[in-house]
Amino acid sequence: MKKNNYKYLRLLKTSFLSFIIYSCLFSKTEHNTIEVNRLTRDYYIYTPDTININTTLILILHGYSGSALGIMNYSGFNKFVNEHNFVACYPQGTKDDKGYAFWNVGYAFHPNQTVDDVQFMVKLVFRLKNNYNISDHNIFVTGMSNGGEMSYMLGCHTQGVFKAIASITGVMFNSFLNNCNPNPLNVFEVHGTKDNTNWWQGDADNKGGWGTYIGVEEGINYWVDVNNCQSFSSDTLFDSDESDGSYIISNLHSNGINSTQVLLYKVINGGHDWPGSSGNMDINVSEEVLKFFHQFRLNIK
Repeated sequence: MKKNNYKYLRLLKTSFLSFIIYSCLFSKTEHNTIEVNRLTRDYYIYTPDTININTTLILILHGYSGSALGIMNYSGFNKFVNEHNFVACYPQGTKDDKGYAFWNVGYAFHPNQTVDDVQFMVKLVFRLKNNYNISDHNIFVTGMSNGGEMSYMLGCHTQGVFKAIASITGVMFNSFLNNCNPNPLNVFEVHGTKDNTNWWQGDADNKGGWGTYIGVEEGINYWVDVNNCQSFSSDTLFDSDESDGSYIISNLHSNGINSTQVLLYKVINGGHDWPGSSGNMDINVSEEVLKFFHQFRLNIK
């Protein structure tokens, strides 16, 4: 199962000082609900001190069996909210027959699931955009594993809603790829070459039991074609922590339609992790996502 890494949470519980920081971060967190297709859906909001029309909205999606509060904790996005001036929204998935929270991207063991998470996200964005007077141009989504896959699904089926998506360890399942109809879209993927949950090379025969999905680089090439990117550059990031057993190659496809970009962080020997919280420690992936999104924000005067 794609269970999120709670190493960071356990460390918090063992340190009194960290517990204080943890408590303060959650003190500004608001829990809300929204009705979508007769279901009451939960989400959490963490807001900056000042909100204006240039404030960014970022949806941050947990993985399979995870939770909104879980990814709020281990991603660490809240500590960047004021510096980067964004509203952080953490939606909560519904539970499947096994009692695990999920996003309905079409897993093979979810043949009878009918919850429409795309509609949930769209309605949620519409509410938050109006509540906080956020520009249509400054709305983004990111997620871990199942949340990354949901980010891809939103890129396929919500044309123009999101300015960019960032998938951490997610893949593109044939369940939604086969009817994907995207507009040009900025895409960022972070993925380990030794991910033992979402395999780098893909799973064309459903050997892993999740369903069929394409390889990471094939998925990147798909978005390169969608955006008609004309330029490519590659770089190896500084291996600041050699003890983690991994390093990162950055592959950037740019100069696409409407100046779109497709960025892949290839984590050599990396696993199914959120870099900076677990696995690779050369980067803080939340900061990297924010830097990627920041390029595409529109400042309105």
